[in-house]
Amino acid sequence: MKKLAVLISIPLFLLSCGNKEEGKSIDELIESENLTEIRAKKTELSKEQSDLTQKLDKLDQAINRLDKSRRLDLIMTQEITDTLFKHYAEVQGDVATDENIVIYAEFSGILQDVRVKEGAQVRKGQVLAKIDDGGLSSELAQLETQATLAKTTFERQQRLWEQNIGSEMQYLEAKTNYESMQNSVNRLKSQLNKTIVRAPFSGIIDEIITEEGEVVNPGQSQLFRLVSLKNMYVEADVPEGYLNKINKGTEVLVEISSLGREFEGEVRRVGNTINPNNRSFSIQVTVPNENGMLKPNQIATLKLNDYTAENAVIIPENALLKNAQGQSVVFIYNEKEATKDNIGIAKRQIVETGYTYNSQVEITSGLKAGETLIVEGAKNLRDGQEVKIRN
Repeated sequence: MKKLAVLISIPLFLLSCGNKEEGKSIDELIESENLTEIRAKKTELSKEQSDLTQKLDKLDQAINRLDKSRRLDLIMTQEITDTLFKHYAEVQGDVATDENIVIYAEFSGILQDVRVKEGAQVRKGQVLAKIDDGGLSSELAQLETQATLAKTTFERQQRLWEQNIGSEMQYLEAKTNYESMQNSVNRLKSQLNKTIVRAPFSGIIDEIITEEGEVVNPGQSQLFRLVSLKNMYVEADVPEGYLNKINKGTEVLVEISSLGREFEGEVRRVGNTINPNNRSFSIQVTVPNENGMLKPNQIATLKLNDYTAENAVIIPENALLKNAQGQSVVFIYNEKEATKDNIGIAKRQIVETGYTYNSQVEITSGLKAGETLIVEGAKNLRDGQEVKIRN
């Protein structure tokens, strides 16, 4: 080490002495304003500087070879492999269901006999409540009695007519009277059926809007809110630029931040029109609803798979650097031959990039599988610098 220090100090001493003498001659040359001599002196000094740089480089190499205590830049590496890469475009949407309705009264009267409570599970067709029929039941019973008599009269007249007994007019009158009475019974039954409020589908009574005993009117009075949480989907508006990338069946990841969960789904419907106000089209994405966790109107983030590449080269985003020309640069680790202790050379490599997603960058050229990428410690490296792995 002492010999190396002496070797380094000698040329530096000579260089400092030479600079003092050359400084005087340079001042004299500048004062003489002799352009030819000034240029010649510059050429001479440039050659001396080049020679000194080469000597210093040799000394550095000798120091690096002999100094076992020198510190190398520590790096972390990862072997590059080809893999499946998917890029997702993110849009906001709302959880919805087609089975989320308000049940209205279909008959005018007093709401009575409410048979469900809020939060109750109901089946399709189950009776939820009844509305006072205002005497329709009694009227129906009378009509049914009259219809029975009309039917008996018609059947008797029909038998006589088949035996060529009686007139055709009597037969036709009996038939018409029976059919008219039967139509009246059916019409009254239809009206009476509207006094019974039934569930149009299986679901949950989310809210009882009208209490028992209140007067209700058809088409105006809201009775119940019925919700089914089985067939859930997310509806969202997607920018027009993705129209040729999103189709029915496209894979989608659905993130529900309020639940801290992510679901897999697929596009079940793509809108056929573009909204002129925001230049977007609507989509619906089916999502599973295990244990009824999803609720209508929850906010969801849709991650639409708009790009997929097989056998892609993917690197961490923080391993990618930029040079002065704005080019994308990475450092590759090359192991030195006959060298121990994970010491190698960092080689700078210009690459071209593709999509970036989830802190991962697709490299379209400049890297290949099997190479060793420096993923940490590359920011201050020089091309060809000696480094040590600390994985």
